[in-house]
Amino acid sequence: MQIEPECFTIEDYLHHTFSCECGRSHHTDVEKILISQGALERVPEAVEELGYHHVFLVSDYNTYQAAGERVEKLLRDRNQACTSYVIPRKIVVPDEHTLGELLVHFNPECDLIIGVGTGTINDMCKFLSYQMKMEYMIIASAPSMDGFASVGAALIVNNLKTTYNAHVPKAIIGDVDILAKAPMNMIAAGVADILGKYTCLCDWHLSNLVNGEYFCPVIERMVRYSLKKMMEQVKNLKERTPETIQTVMESLVLTGIAMSFVGNSRPASGCEHHMSHYWEMKFLFEGRPAVLHGTKVGVGTMTAIRLYQKFMESEIDYEEAVRRAEAFDFAEWSENMKRTYGAAADGVIANEKTEQKNDPEEVKKRLVVIREKMGDIRRTVSDLVPKEALIRGILKDLDAPVNPLELGIDCGMVSDSIEVAKEVRDRYTLLQLLWDLGILKTVAEETAASFQKEMEK
Repeated sequence: MQIEPECFTIEDYLHHTFSCECGRSHHTDVEKILISQGALERVPEAVEELGYHHVFLVSDYNTYQAAGERVEKLLRDRNQACTSYVIPRKIVVPDEHTLGELLVHFNPECDLIIGVGTGTINDMCKFLSYQMKMEYMIIASAPSMDGFASVGAALIVNNLKTTYNAHVPKAIIGDVDILAKAPMNMIAAGVADILGKYTCLCDWHLSNLVNGEYFCPVIERMVRYSLKKMMEQVKNLKERTPETIQTVMESLVLTGIAMSFVGNSRPASGCEHHMSHYWEMKFLFEGRPAVLHGTKVGVGTMTAIRLYQKFMESEIDYEEAVRRAEAFDFAEWSENMKRTYGAAADGVIANEKTEQKNDPEEVKKRLVVIREKMGDIRRTVSDLVPKEALIRGILKDLDAPVNPLELGIDCGMVSDSIEVAKEVRDRYTLLQLLWDLGILKTVAEETAASFQKEMEK
């Protein structure tokens, strides 16, 4: 059976192993997806069908009110055992402390974890269940991010944002009536997370060209189809019609399935996400209120598009790029990591010692390929990266920020994030390409200044 994104429903991706033209087979362990009006009422039925008997229900202050309380009542009315733990905070950090809190309140009689929430709750339940060799389900409280069906759990451990391999949920429940009541900024965040696929897919192509990284055109089609469906509905978003909300949620879940098919977040996360992760860590260290993941990704996408524009306008001096690569000073670089990453610097430095992506010899090897394939690289960018005005218009229509400074990210942090966010992941993106070409710092400063000037108008 072949994958046909344009013909498939979301359920068609389940219960099959697909032989693909990329040479791999694709499969997801998600067994049930319910995205419809009234889907919450079917949670007890889903628990029974999947063969579980005692639920550990995890929510937070907000999501318990949105859906958790109703789920708990539905389970108890069906005489299904349920141990409920409500994290007693409105803002929850997905770190080792919160995971420990969940473990303390876990009932060992439970055989299934159900999370009620979005990114943070999903990631913690995903990781906790995986570590405990259990399964989990996720009930979405808002269509705000694309990680529901992915295998990775993004956590902050030792102060560093890190994605851990885990597993997918057994079931994903999205009650359109509940999703439509989510705050508009959360719905806009989901749209922004999908918009980030424009730049992340281009980053994936770049790495395929430069490094020969695995690339699957069928999975790319899946992600682009989710983009297409969302773009068709975005003009109706403020009306919160059931069709529009269901389309956004299905687009987010489809992107997650694409990630599970690859086994990592490559089809959905590029440099726009890396900058978002950097900003998230900086806000946490400074004790500042958290910003929604998708909101940051939207701003990161605007930043990435501007960086791509700068790249396309740049004249490359390859001899100078080689000289800069050879002049790399690990000790000096480490000091910059300590300045920018603070408490997370040790993890970043340790990662580089292992990965050595900035090693002069590795950079020079890539430069040979980059020079040879620059025509293909520029054509790829020209074909895949949208005009800034398109993304700006969509985000502004949703009252979402388009400039990092709107989030309280000053010019210095914007520049730093462009320069060092690539160290968050061992993943080749535009940011590493600019580093290889020896122009990252200059482009970072120019781009940050352009956002500052924009805010002063």
